[in-house]
Amino acid sequence: MSRGFVKEDDQEEIPIVPQRATLPEGVTNFVTRAGMDQLLAEKQALINEKDNLGTSRENEKRIALNYINAKLQLLNSRIAEARLVDPSEQPQDEITFGATVTLKNEKSGKIQTFQIVGVDEADIAKGKISFISPLARAMINKKAGDRISLKRDRDEITFEIMALAYR
Repeated sequence: MSRGFVKEDDQEEIPIVPQRATLPEGVTNFVTRAGMDQLLAEKQALINEKDNLGTSRENEKRIALNYINAKLQLLNSRIAEARLVDPSEQPQDEITFGATVTLKNEKSGKIQTFQIVGVDEADIAKGKISFISPLARAMINKKAGDRISLKRDRDEITFEIMALAYR
């Protein structure tokens, strides 16, 4: 059929779904219990939204449903690939996934605490950094008292690891 015989209203928009947090190919999707709970809560919220679509226009409802289904597909894939890490099984004196680490900036003396978490749970405002971040990668396998350096464009920041814990 020629496009001349298709009404504009019949053209369905393809929903653009934002990608989830980047996880490099081949990297295991480690998650904390809180991270897994967050993913499962997000899934339930999408299911609830899908069940309660309230638009009366059939076309709008179909577009909204396609959008939610696309988001659910990405989320289900992320959940299926997730590998839950139990903090009690981690070496308690060494920094690995799930550790909460207190660092002291050697230059400024500023003390900061970060937890190493999965990519979907990372939130710097809450002190949660992704295990693939440069800071987390610099801390992995280190112990309290060790020093780490983080290179930036023009300088290098050195931190002392003050403490680590698993919660």
